[in-house]
Order: sequence, then C-alpha cells, then structure tokens
Amino acid sequence: MLNPADPAAPLAGSVPSPYGPDPAELGGLPAAVARARARGELVVQPRMGFGTVSRMRAGLTAVHDCDAVSVGTVTVDSFTRVNDHDSARRALAGGADLNGFPLVAHGPTTTRRMLDGLLSEHFPVQVRHGSALPYPLFQSLTEAGLTATEGGPVSYCLPYSRTPLDDSIEAWSRCCELLASTSRPGAVAHLESFGGCMLGQLCPPSLLIALSVLECLFFRQHGLRSVSLSYAQQTSPAQDREALAALRRLAGELLSGMDWHIVLYTYMGVFPQTRAGALALLGDSARLAVTAGAERLIVKTPAEAHRIPTIEENVQSLEHAAQAARGARAPATAPEPVPDTGIYREAAALVERTLALHPRVGRALGQAFRLGTLDVPYCLHPDNAQRARAVIDDHGHLRWASVGAMPLPRPASSAGARLTSTGLLHMLHYTQRRYDVPAPTPRQHAITTVGDKERAAAPLPTGD
Repeated sequence: MLNPADPAAPLAGSVPSPYGPDPAELGGLPAAVARARARGELVVQPRMGFGTVSRMRAGLTAVHDCDAVSVGTVTVDSFTRVNDHDSARRALAGGADLNGFPLVAHGPTTTRRMLDGLLSEHFPVQVRHGSALPYPLFQSLTEAGLTATEGGPVSYCLPYSRTPLDDSIEAWSRCCELLASTSRPGAVAHLESFGGCMLGQLCPPSLLIALSVLECLFFRQHGLRSVSLSYAQQTSPAQDREALAALRRLAGELLSGMDWHIVLYTYMGVFPQTRAGALALLGDSARLAVTAGAERLIVKTPAEAHRIPTIEENVQSLEHAAQAARGARAPATAPEPVPDTGIYREAAALVERTLALHPRVGRALGQAFRLGTLDVPYCLHPDNAQRARAVIDDHGHLRWASVGAMPLPRPASSAGARLTSTGLLHMLHYTQRRYDVPAPTPRQHAITTVGDKERAAAPLPTGD
C-alpha cells in the first residue's frame, strides 16, 4: 500500500498492466471496445430505454445503424429498478408509457426475441438499471443471453434508495457471482462500476475515482474478469483531465491481470436548457474522452433537460459526439500537460484506508461508510456520514470544503460551513449557466470554445 512517508509512491505489490487478458478472447463489450481502441475510435452509447418490445427494438436498430461506433443500451423502467414487477406487468397490460424496458416483466424469452438479429459480436448490448437489490434483474438478463450490465453496491444504493448499505452489498455479491458464472469463451461477463458518477455532480474527483476502483475490486473478488471504471464529466476540463489520468493510473496498479477500460459520462447534473448549450457540452465531453484516453462515452441529449428523448434524438446525440471525437483526433499537436493538484494521492489514500479495514472488499466498504472513511457530499442516505462538503472554486474546480473523517488533507477554506441553500443551488446550476450563454449581439464577440478561460465562475453567494 502507499508509504505514508511518501504520499506520491505507487501502491506496492502491483504491476501497471492496463489491459489484462486479450479482449478478443472475452468477446462481447470488451472485444467491441478493444477493436475501437485499436482503430483510434471512441465508442459512444445512449441511456435509451422504452417500455414496449417494438420501440425498444426500433431504438436498438437505430443505434446499430447510426454513423458512429456504438453499442446498444437497454435501460430499465422505474418499476423494475425497485422490484415492483407486478406494477410493470399491469402497466404493460394497460398500454401505459413506461420510462424504460421492464426486462423482468417481459421475461427472458421475449427479451431474446427482441434482441434476435441485433445482439452480436460487433454490437453488444448493455443493461442499465439503477437498482440496489437487482438479483431478479440479473437472473432475467443472464437468461436472456446478455453479458454486460452496470451499477454497484455503493453507487446504486446511496444515491437512489434507502436500502441499508449492507443489504445492497450482500445482494450485489450474489449478483456478481451469478453474472460471473455465465461467462464462457467468447462471451465473458462484463460489469461497469457506476462509482464515478455519485449524485452526478458536486462530488470531488478523488472520491469518484476511489469508489469506481473499489467497486471494481469488489467485482473481481466475486469472480468477474472484465470491468469498466466510470467517471462523470464535472465542472472543469483541466480537473477532469487530471482525474481521468489518476483513474487510469490507479486502475493499472490495482486491476492488473483483468480486462478493464474507462467510460466517461457526459455531464450528469443540471443540463443546459438551450439546444446550442447542450450540444456544446456534449461535444466537449466527447473531446475530453478522446484527449484523456477514455474508451467509451455515455451521452446525453438536448431533450433531457425537458423530457425523455426520442429514438431520433438519441441517434443525433450519438452522431454529434462521434463527430466531435473524430475532430479531436485530427490535429497533430502535442497534448496539453496534465496538471497534478493531488487527485491521485487523495484517491489512493481513500482506497488504501478502505482496503485496510477488512480483506473482503464488501465488508471494507460497509465499514468505511460507518466510520466516515468514505463520505459522499450532500448524500442523504442514512448510512452516509453526511459530514463531507464540496464547493466550486473561482476556477471552476470542485474542492473539498469539509472532509469529515476521510483520510484527506483538511481544506484551508471554510466556505462549505457558510454554504446556504442559495449557494448550493448556484453550484448545481454552474454548468448550465456556463453553456446557456445568450447569442452574441453584433457588438459582442462570440465564444466558440467552452473552457475554463472562456467562462469564469460567478462568485458563490454565502447567504440568502
């Protein structure tokens, strides 16, 4: 583990070996990502899900045929996420418009038929859900022949439910073992940690990195050989580049011998209200993925600020992101140097302290949250210590205002202690304000590139 006398020292006992087994032998999502990586292309993916078989198949077909290197997504509905499958069945019978695909209610046979002719070596499909207790869903997706899904015992418990964390950890242990047991040559199960997306925003990068790595270590301990680590685009491109470099370094040190890759999420907080602003933010996320070396991007659409996007809007966003990614690869200029503000050291310290609590990663995670060793800012789950706080500084960087009991340097500023509801709302809308700028008048100069230098943060109010 880290040498306390040298906080920059690498984690001992690890060999940086980024990619483990040959992904071509694994098949499915790992092989698709590896082929794209070899061609220098970014894989783009929607969050798309529809209630009926016909619309879900039409959506997957459109993603399959779009002008992008894409993989398919089946996102489940809100009834399925909370295991209310009877309500999902009643909704289907009554013709209700569900907000996702009720995979358990439809059943494995129907799902197999829906995927017939689409699911292939070159077009894998991932199930996305949001469930803290997803065992019935894992049963259905594996019986339907699907080998890729996502989530995690922390990342799909703390933000989305009041399920006790220990119950989620136990459920996810069984889910991982079930998923791993379905692996076969050419179709090895793949699980993506959602840990890098906690609450979508206002969580400093070091904790996102630590949670993503810890969940992948949990997956490995329960039999999985292929994983992906997530990170959600935050409020500063420079900070995001540093964070993605730190995530890759830490994963290389701790996940050697496994197949793994990094997936970036287009900003998950309050999205721009204007189409121009939304597309600018989406394009910036694609360029960030390329320049920071992420292999896969989960996109958002301009419609998501207002409603569930259509199939056509999902495809337009995939193609917009793919075009931006191709453009980011074109210039033969030297990459910008990655800053070092200590994100790697913070993330490594959180992982080290957590793993020291128990040899079983699940038990260590539960203990870490009980002790406050891990503490998600602004997360109201009963098992979260709720002592950590974060702020956006004058450069647009997410900084710790309070670290609670986490093994991190104490922040010099006490801004978090003064933060009010007005200040919190101001931060939540920070990115939306940056991108929803008015169209320039003839007397103004248009800003064509969004970045830290072009749009500085407005001061945060500290009182109502």
